[in-house]
Amino acid sequence: MLGGEATPEVSVVVPSHDRAPRLRALLDALQEQELAHDRFEVIVVHDSTDTETEELLRSHPLAAAGVLRHTTLPPDSMLPAAKRNVGWRAARASLIAFTDDDCRPPPGWLGTAMAAARRRPGAIVQGATFPDPDERGNLRARFAETQLLDPPTIWAETCNIVYPREVLEGVGGLDESLLAFEDTDLALRAQERGVPFVGAREVVTYHAVHISSLARKLRGVGRWRDGPATVKRHPGLRESLPLGIFWKPTHAWLPLAVLGLALEVRRHRGAVLLGLPWAVHHLARYGRSPRGRLRSVAELPAQGAIDLGEMIVLLRASIRHRTLLL
Repeated sequence: MLGGEATPEVSVVVPSHDRAPRLRALLDALQEQELAHDRFEVIVVHDSTDTETEELLRSHPLAAAGVLRHTTLPPDSMLPAAKRNVGWRAARASLIAFTDDDCRPPPGWLGTAMAAARRRPGAIVQGATFPDPDERGNLRARFAETQLLDPPTIWAETCNIVYPREVLEGVGGLDESLLAFEDTDLALRAQERGVPFVGAREVVTYHAVHISSLARKLRGVGRWRDGPATVKRHPGLRESLPLGIFWKPTHAWLPLAVLGLALEVRRHRGAVLLGLPWAVHHLARYGRSPRGRLRSVAELPAQGAIDLGEMIVLLRASIRHRTLLL
């Protein structure tokens, strides 16, 4: 059921998988938007294995109001890029606002996003993303994961970004073969066609702060395997990468840290200081207090394992795609 006969001005597209509580928080936040309900629609595309997601999408007040529509796919059947494509192609508005099922926008998000898009007709507009203020306590947990984005970023993350529908149609949507970096590839293909890409810091959303573990982080490094393929497609990305070949600053400093550790083991005194630049990037995680610094130091071996795991995945993919990204 659609909300009234008027065509919505903006369509919010959300891919989802087995995150019913998070998705509920997002839908509740969209219900509380200051923008009138007849001016936007919400489209959720999910391939969840649970039953809670489907029940939520059918029973949420936005569905009863005709604002929320959803597409149910076979469980575990599609990557996020494919779900986003299904969503925006089903949308009725000329503006597509992408967000994630673990985001929670404040009430002014959609109205501000539309205003920013109108100031730059035809442009891709990326908003700012901050850790959810209701979950800031989780930031002090080991291996916490969230998003902190000051737009425009080179990666053009889809947790808070608005595309003109005609841009998506012009480039054929997202590449459904990519597990990650699909949002980056989409934005770069559009920019290569002359589409402007701008940041709008006033367009704010909040991202959940997930508590992870070392084992889970190491199991998840494989999802970054599409990085070299993305850089190969878009060589201009290298201009924004550390030394042109490293994905992260910590990756650039890690080889020097490993060398310093090896030399120290061979009794080259002071060689371990070669790892200081790499360590500095991780030491600020828990603040500047002595306790925070001590905790950061204790976690350096785990952070090193994560960085090394990511670099190994990228190296293997670099060999396969014959382009270097570490």
